[in-house]
Amino acid sequence: MEYVLIHKNDNVKVCLSDGHKYAVRKIKAGEAVIKYGFPVGTATKDIAPGERVHTENLKTALSGVGSYAYAPAFSLPKPLKSATIRAYVRKNGGVGIRNDLWILPTVGCVNEVGKALAERTGAFCFSHPYGCSQLGDDLAVTQKTLAGLIKHPNAGGVLVLGLGCENNGIEAMRRALGTYDSARIRFLNCQDCEDELVQGARILGELRALAETDVRTEVPVSALKLGLKCGGSDGLSGITANPLCGRVTDRLTAMGGTAVLTEVPEMFGAEEVLFRRCVSEDVFAKAAALINDYKAWFLAHGQPVSENPSPGNKAGGITTLEEKSLGCVQKGGTAPVTAVLTYGDAAETPGLNLLSGPGNDMVAVTNLAAAGCQLILFTTGRGTPLGAPVPTLKIATNTALVKRKAGWIDFDAQSQGEDALFDLLLETANGKETKNEANGFREIAIFKDGVTL
Repeated sequence: MEYVLIHKNDNVKVCLSDGHKYAVRKIKAGEAVIKYGFPVGTATKDIAPGERVHTENLKTALSGVGSYAYAPAFSLPKPLKSATIRAYVRKNGGVGIRNDLWILPTVGCVNEVGKALAERTGAFCFSHPYGCSQLGDDLAVTQKTLAGLIKHPNAGGVLVLGLGCENNGIEAMRRALGTYDSARIRFLNCQDCEDELVQGARILGELRALAETDVRTEVPVSALKLGLKCGGSDGLSGITANPLCGRVTDRLTAMGGTAVLTEVPEMFGAEEVLFRRCVSEDVFAKAAALINDYKAWFLAHGQPVSENPSPGNKAGGITTLEEKSLGCVQKGGTAPVTAVLTYGDAAETPGLNLLSGPGNDMVAVTNLAAAGCQLILFTTGRGTPLGAPVPTLKIATNTALVKRKAGWIDFDAQSQGEDALFDLLLETANGKETKNEANGFREIAIFKDGVTL
């Protein structure tokens, strides 16, 4: 078997065939286990050289909220000459890499109407169960998320589909949208018309006719906002796919582009890696609050902040949340952290942005799309067919997964390198179809944390 020592200070090595960790020397009970050069937990018993290090002898060291001080340690990237893509420039200056028709229900009660319209017209309907019986911040998150999707530049036209009696009615959504292109964003209340399918199809036909007048033009790749996500991770995620995405993130941000890293619980234990790269004390303070507020939310619900990894992660060799997080944040490369976003905020600051949200795959990709990301790099060690509303490139940590699930996977991080992935990113931006698009797999899930009436 082949093993890799990731960092010179590590006391474990990783088997490249199964992703599991093995001691390189004796590790005493109570001693920190080191991987990626950082502690990933504490040994619960003496571990002999060559012995596997996993749930039977390793536990998390995470607890509650932390106390942090700003200690910046980063360098600004040397600017790179920007590549170009051919994309759709919108009236408000936004740049889309697709020209789709979207249907966004304001409330779950009209989901089936939206799906029927999608089947008739070829539009994409993004159904969800919310928009009514919600209050306060919970409703605001639904509105902000939907608003970000409705105004997304990848949509050449959007039908906002309401019922007529919901508290997230069309007028409420108009207020949440603020300024918008009224020619490309249209509204329909199903209770207000005799036949919502006929009228909806007519509106979508008008939107399609407008979208068909759009043409791709050359724009700098700095116009891209790249979402970063991992799901179904394994012991190779932090060795192959995530660092590879990090190098692409560094290249894009050095060209003036934007990358967005989410999954806040999968920053726990690796947060100081990100804090050191915050470009100002203000950004650091927001990043520290992002972590501590999320930990406090866990604790308020009586849950430990370390309740992760998933069973599939553990089967793939990941033992503790610290270990998972140290692999996860590598998707952000070494880029300076320039902004911290909450639900529904648009990513507007070039560089690496941190976005509030859970690690849940469906919620996370929805948050990234709502923030304005035109495409997502999604790394996986075990495979998933999930697709966001935007192109979702699946990057496998291992060649075996590529062979087993060729219908899901776009890229093999174990055998292909940075140049190939960056080229694929450009090709995708220029219109090349991803596997999730070819399969028709696109969906959303909106974060919820409040009372249902």
